[in-house]
Amino acid sequence: MDYNPPNNMGIINRIVGLLKVAYCYILPRCLAFYPHCKPFFKSRFGLEIGGPSSIFRRTGLIPVYTAAARIDNCTFARHTIWEGTVHEGDTFVFNKRRAPGRQYIAEASNLSCIESSSYDFVLSSHCLEHIANPLQALSEWTRVLKEEGLLVLVVPHKDGTFDHRRPVTPMEHLIQDFKRHVTEDDMTHLEESLRLHDLTRAPGAGDFQTFKQRSIRNSENRCLHHHVFDTRLAVETVHHTGLQILSVELCRPFHIVVIGQKPKLGQEVNNDRFKGVYTTPAWLSPFPSDRLPRT
Repeated sequence: MDYNPPNNMGIINRIVGLLKVAYCYILPRCLAFYPHCKPFFKSRFGLEIGGPSSIFRRTGLIPVYTAAARIDNCTFARHTIWEGTVHEGDTFVFNKRRAPGRQYIAEASNLSCIESSSYDFVLSSHCLEHIANPLQALSEWTRVLKEEGLLVLVVPHKDGTFDHRRPVTPMEHLIQDFKRHVTEDDMTHLEESLRLHDLTRAPGAGDFQTFKQRSIRNSENRCLHHHVFDTRLAVETVHHTGLQILSVELCRPFHIVVIGQKPKLGQEVNNDRFKGVYTTPAWLSPFPSDRLPRT
């Protein structure tokens, strides 16, 4: 059974969408590192997990949609709260000036329908936190990347979201989820989310009872944030996947952007320069909790 959001949720989403569009046109900007990685997208073939995402559009932080030759897409169901109804086949419209990409209906942590080394880049914006087993998902996204292909990962920083009261997920917990082969029916974080979720920062979630019922049905709607990220955890996660990190950028109100490159076979990966860099005076994180010691 599909989740049916309250009637006012659509109105709120439309208003928020219009405000985002207005903001992008008034104050357009790109990621500082984007000019350096644009050649990896220009006339290339990519895969987006979730989406389509405004952050990858012409006026977004990382305007990949205007550069790529083709982008395919993967979403978990034929009907989602974010995209509505989608159909498998060549139906993913990422740029009206390009032919649609292929739409896959599959779990982000199981891309067995896609051959290894198929894509020049993989995109994911505000998706990983909704996945019960992030390291399994990242291993699949890395598998379908060609050597020297790029992963563009965007996750929400807890300080700017309704998760600001929740503790950051320990890296050890993600590793254990991977070892235990955790699947999307896992509800380990439900109680914590219900107790600490700040509904005042999530107007579309409704009142507590509505939010609770939606969260209980997470295997259907995937709205729950299983895991909570700060910059350190985002860096540790990408490093653990075996990618060479090229860039880490933080953008208000809540974006952590990590760009990683799949190394050539046998190539050594060294991400030491990114460990703790966001706490140094020369590169001060805009998110206060990044500057606090881990407890």
